[in-house]
Amino acid sequence: MLNVSNVSLQYGSRVLFKEVNLSFQKGNCYGVIGANGAGKSTFLKILSGELEPNTGEVTKDSGERMAVLKQDHFAFEEFTVLNTVMMGFPELYELAQKREQLYALPEMTEEQGMEAMEVETRFGEIGGYEADSSAAVLLKGLGIPEEFHQSMMKDLDANMKVRVLLAQALFGNPDILLLDEPTNHLDLESIAWLEDYLERFENTVIVVSHDRHFLNRVCTHTCDIDYGKINIYGGNYEFWYAASQLAQKQRKDQNRRAEEKIEELKAFIRRFASNASKAKQATSRKKLLDKMTVDEMPASSRKFPWVNFKMDREPGKIVLELKNATIDDGADLVVKGLDFSLANGDRVALVGEYDTLKTAFFQLIAEETPAPEGVLKWGNTISYSYFPKNNDKYFDTDLSLVDWLRQYSKEQDETFIRGFLGRMLFTGEEALKCANVLSGGEKVRCMLSRMMLSNANCLLLDEPTAHLDLEAITALNNGLNAFPGPIIFCTQDHEFAQTVANRVLELNPAGVVDRSITFDEWVESKKGFGKRK
Repeated sequence: MLNVSNVSLQYGSRVLFKEVNLSFQKGNCYGVIGANGAGKSTFLKILSGELEPNTGEVTKDSGERMAVLKQDHFAFEEFTVLNTVMMGFPELYELAQKREQLYALPEMTEEQGMEAMEVETRFGEIGGYEADSSAAVLLKGLGIPEEFHQSMMKDLDANMKVRVLLAQALFGNPDILLLDEPTNHLDLESIAWLEDYLERFENTVIVVSHDRHFLNRVCTHTCDIDYGKINIYGGNYEFWYAASQLAQKQRKDQNRRAEEKIEELKAFIRRFASNASKAKQATSRKKLLDKMTVDEMPASSRKFPWVNFKMDREPGKIVLELKNATIDDGADLVVKGLDFSLANGDRVALVGEYDTLKTAFFQLIAEETPAPEGVLKWGNTISYSYFPKNNDKYFDTDLSLVDWLRQYSKEQDETFIRGFLGRMLFTGEEALKCANVLSGGEKVRCMLSRMMLSNANCLLLDEPTAHLDLEAITALNNGLNAFPGPIIFCTQDHEFAQTVANRVLELNPAGVVDRSITFDEWVESKKGFGKRK
């Protein structure tokens, strides 16, 4: 059990949370949610002991082991992959190192022999003899092939390092597991494997994630950071969201009824206060009015951007045609002979193991790279807008956000531009900040603003949900669902893909699969999907 007692944290005058009292129980998985900047990662650092709160304390039961998903991807460069995983269980790893030292001695003294016996006993008690195979199972489940298990961490790419560190956190069945964005940089199959793993996990899990499907699959409780407080609710994210929306509506309805009653009482008092026959009733109503209050609605840290795509003209039946096209990622991955046509009403989820191939596909159809061979033809009625995965070149400028967005707007008036930015959560002075200092999430909101102002009738989006918080993902999800034109997109957000797509295009060098099915149907069609052992 993990207990949080009277914990408060603030930076200067900014209070993240105050006098928090919580208890995290064994067997439960707690999803920590809240707006960007609400303090989710900070709260996990307090739970792990990495950060000291201003007041209060965090305690756990004696003997319980806590494991934390490390965020420093370069901390283990000089260790092998297998050893890095086993370092997630410090006692076991230290005993393994001690065993090696003792058995490397030319001969042991009696004292060293006794020490070796003690090491062997404890090593066996905590699962040391199964450590290599257990670590290998975790690595395989997270998509790290066996040929990499003895490689040095410094020789792995960034995505593989993330997966190794996740295996490190899971290793050895910790009593308390803290995971900050564990699905980042995982492919869909690895995410499905992790979901299955955590569903079977019998100890305590506390996880921060922006992946709604993941939160719904694994969480038994929702830990909500908002209004300067942290509260735990029973149920997964979907249950919490429905309950919170209902509670907010009930508060608003209650306030509206109270305001209407107050106005009714005031009107009666104004009308009859000087009427002798009604004076007693007016006085009674005045006393009732004095007792009535309208509950103050605290300001939530959650902000939903306004995402609304409109089109200047209706697209024709034929939107895009590719014939005998080659998709080349510029490295060593190539898809040849691709025939693809996009019709009005198609909403295509682009999937596949290789992100570089998907990006190359978008760059080809967005005419950012020339077609090496084959035919690419857009329909005469089509105007498309493209959201690239890497948008850095758009922000290599010292223009203010107002002037940056004005470049893409037919309406040049500053009041219009600032109003548009305000709906995308750039209010007041935020609209005057330089474009080259924006965070990843702010850049995404700017790029979506650019797309909305284009009034295009076809949308191309390469990983638009990256860097966004749950509120912005929900707003974009709803905006695309409301858009009547054709869409091609790729995302690692399962729920986003399921609710937007009616067709799936799978790109792989070994072949292309193009089916008019939902994303969940495609997942089900993948043999062994999420069932790595």
